[in-house]
Amino acid sequence: MKGQTNFILALVFALIVAVFAVINVNPVEVDYLFGTGEAPLILIIIGSVLMGGLITGSFGMVKVYRLQREKKSLEKQLQQYEASESNTAERTTDEQIEEAQHPEQLNS
Repeated sequence: MKGQTNFILALVFALIVAVFAVINVNPVEVDYLFGTGEAPLILIIIGSVLMGGLITGSFGMVKVYRLQREKKSLEKQLQQYEASESNTAERTTDEQIEEAQHPEQLNS
């Protein structure tokens, strides 16, 4: 359900940006670091939205990658813990069996 909601919101946002961009087609002067140039405002708007989306998406991907690494690390720790717990349980059971078979050794 969350995926559908995000898709619908993205679609509405894209529609609003498209309508806004189509309304603003006049050429504008753009100041760069080393000069100026003229470009249609529609290209500036669409380019800005795309750059913002790429930057936001890249931050999201970095977060997902970090969470995946953390998940793998925690799963490895859990497996190590479970293995040590099972070894401890086996040793305890073996000791209890020994005690049951040879109770006279405990009294000495």
